[in-house]
Amino acid sequence: MDSVEKTTNRSEQKSRKFLKSLIRKQPQELLLVIGTGVSAAVAPGIPALCSWRGCIEAVIEAAEQLEVLHPGDIAEFRRKMTKDRDLLVVAHDLIRKMSPRTGDTKPNFFQDCLMEIFDNLEQHIQNPLVLQCILSLMERGTMVLTTNYDNLLEIFGQQQSRPMESLDLKDKSKVLQWARGHIRYGVLHIHGLYTDPCGMVLDPSGYKDVTQDPEVMEALQNLYRTRSFLFVGCGETLRDQIFQALFLYSVPNKVDLEHYMVVLKENEDHFFKHQADMLLHGIKVVSYGDCFDCFPGYVQDLTMQICRQCSPDADRVDSTTFLGNACQDCAKRKLEENGIEVSKRLRQSDTDDAGGS
Repeated sequence: MDSVEKTTNRSEQKSRKFLKSLIRKQPQELLLVIGTGVSAAVAPGIPALCSWRGCIEAVIEAAEQLEVLHPGDIAEFRRKMTKDRDLLVVAHDLIRKMSPRTGDTKPNFFQDCLMEIFDNLEQHIQNPLVLQCILSLMERGTMVLTTNYDNLLEIFGQQQSRPMESLDLKDKSKVLQWARGHIRYGVLHIHGLYTDPCGMVLDPSGYKDVTQDPEVMEALQNLYRTRSFLFVGCGETLRDQIFQALFLYSVPNKVDLEHYMVVLKENEDHFFKHQADMLLHGIKVVSYGDCFDCFPGYVQDLTMQICRQCSPDADRVDSTTFLGNACQDCAKRKLEENGIEVSKRLRQSDTDDAGGS
C-alpha cells in the first residue's frame, strides 16, 4: 500500500460513521455470530480458516496426502469444487466417503484430515486484535456463537487467563446453561469443533434431536427474539442450513427484530440489494469497507463505541481501556505497521463523533 492509499484509509477511519441503533446497544444485549472472516484476519497463514471453500479444499488435499481417499475420488471432489455446487453438499459427501459404509460417521478419516490442517493453531495467531475485541465484549456480557470449526478464540482467551469453554449443540445441559447466560466465556459451535469431529454435523438432519427438543429450541429461539445478533466475518451464514433450522426460519415476525451484519462492500449494486433483502429478516447490513484490510480496524472502533455505553467513565474508554495488557504491544505494533501513530489515533478516538445520523 503506498502513502496515498494510507492517507485515504486514515481519512476514512476519521470520518467513519456507525449506526446509533447499534453502538447504543449494551454489550449484554448482543449475541455475536462470528464466521470465517474472523479466523482469516487472525491467522491468515492457514487457508483452511479463510473460507468454507478453503476448508473443504484443504480437507481434500489432506485426504490425498494421507492416502485416505482413492485418487479417483480425489479427482471427482476437485471437479465438483470447480463447478457451481452447493459446498455444504460437497462437504457432506466428502465426510460420508471417509466414513464407514454403514452410514455412521464414527469413526472416520475426516477427523484425521482436520487434525492435519488445524494442527498447532496457537502458533498461527498473527493478528489477535479482533479476538481481543471479541473477548472484551464477552467480558461485558456479549454471547458468542460461531459457525467455525476452529477454536482460535478459546485458545486466545485461555492465553489471557479467561475460563474459555467450547460448547457443542449435542450437549443439551451445556447449551441450556449457555442460552440462559450462565456461561460467560462459552463459545457455541453450531457446526461442532475440529477437536471433536464426531460432534460435527453438516446438515439439519444431524440435529434432529436438537430441533425436536422443545426446551432447547425455545431457549435458542428466545435469543433470536430478545438479543440483537451481530454477524461479524460471516459471508454465507444466512444460507447455512443449520442456522436456518435453528433461528432464521423458526422464528416468526423477524421483520420486527433488530439484528446487524457487517460485510465487505465490493460491489455497490450487490451491497444495496443485499441490504434491502436482509431487512426482510430484521437484519441491518452495514459495510466495514471495500477491502478486507479494513476489517480489524472497523471491529476495533465498533467495539470501542459499544464498550463506551456500559462504562461509568465512558469518555475515557479507548483502545487502552478495552484491549487487554497482553495484546497492547500487538495492537500498537499493528497500527504502526499501517502507518498510524498510536498516540494520535487514541486521542482522535476520544474526540471524533463516530455516531451515525
